[in-house]
Amino acid sequence: MQTFSDTLYEVFRAIVANKLRSFLTMFGIAWGVGSLLVLVGLGEGFRSGQHRNLARLGNDVVMVFNGTIPAVANQHTGMRPYQLTVGDFEELKKLPELRGVTAELTRNDLYEVSPYANTSSHVVGIYPNYPMVRFIPMAQGRFIDEADVSERRHVAVLGSKAATLLFNGRPMIGETITINGTAFKIVGSVEKISMGGNNDYDDQKVYMPVSTMMQLYPLKGENIAQDALSSIQYQPAKKGDTSEASAAVHRVIAKRHGFDPAMKDAFNEWDTVRMQKMIGAIFTAMDIFLGGVGIVTLGLGAVGIINIMLVSVTERTSEIGLRKALGATKKSILGQFFWEGLLLTGVSGGLGILASAGLMALLDSLLTGKMPGWDPPRLVPWSAALAMVSLMLSGIAAGLYPASKAAALDPVEALRKD
Repeated sequence: MQTFSDTLYEVFRAIVANKLRSFLTMFGIAWGVGSLLVLVGLGEGFRSGQHRNLARLGNDVVMVFNGTIPAVANQHTGMRPYQLTVGDFEELKKLPELRGVTAELTRNDLYEVSPYANTSSHVVGIYPNYPMVRFIPMAQGRFIDEADVSERRHVAVLGSKAATLLFNGRPMIGETITINGTAFKIVGSVEKISMGGNNDYDDQKVYMPVSTMMQLYPLKGENIAQDALSSIQYQPAKKGDTSEASAAVHRVIAKRHGFDPAMKDAFNEWDTVRMQKMIGAIFTAMDIFLGGVGIVTLGLGAVGIINIMLVSVTERTSEIGLRKALGATKKSILGQFFWEGLLLTGVSGGLGILASAGLMALLDSLLTGKMPGWDPPRLVPWSAALAMVSLMLSGIAAGLYPASKAAALDPVEALRKD
């Protein structure tokens, strides 16, 4: 009686007897599996990179900016501008739909001079709770506090690039810079926030108390209030859901500036929550598409293996006839061809998974942190599981049908074809 080890010996003998054909078959399956995993891994790298980029702005942040009110809804003629104010900020702080609210006043036309260099950075007047809403990791010193705002102190905190431009690695805490000729004491510096490249807006900032900013450097222009702000930024009370918070904010701003909150064009805002959901939806669709392409590729590989196995059955007709004449059962013939197809797909698929995992590990070590807004591809568990399931089904299909054809051969007819 033929044992399982005997069956495996026959399988390996058949594979070795057709080295080139077996290699090309296995290479095609391995390439399909590896391509599926790498493509899905690339998509996930883009997804995680974009999410991490948005997270550097803050968690669930919605930024509302100064806007324009259309004379007629959905029309951009006769639009009236309005500026957000401290009064708007104070009213929004009362909303239960928000868990955090802060504001900023920004100017990018001011001139900063240190004892060593000069530059023109983005000067931002902020409230002490700014780091609770936005992502502000301190490198050294402290951030703006309540006393700085209430006493209108002339203190400043430097972003990482602003610190490099003004001090270039020299000690800065306690040092003095001038902003448009007015002296400010440096009390802290912020770690690098931006992802690199040219996207370094946040790293070029110089932070000061909002009260000092309004006193010395208010927004310029006609009919602009002394307490005008550049933006108000908030976090919804419901994490990951801005629908109720956004509606409440729109009602307050519309009421205070005299327009209908249904005029969506009157609001100039950027919602990082919706942005993350949109990015997630895009990359989920990409993953589904790439996964479908991968499954089709594996399916074509399975068809190729079935074809090759059928050719093998045809080539080995006389051998099958001889074995059956000598007493081999249909079960043993079926087992040999079945395990041959399953082994070809299983080994080649495993090699494809290992090769793609190795490639992605290499890219991770070489490219991490070097491409802004993008993380290197990584092995995604669900794609590996999908590949394995597909391989199992492909292997069964590739082995079962040719095996049944071989087992059904009549030994007399098979020997006659020799």
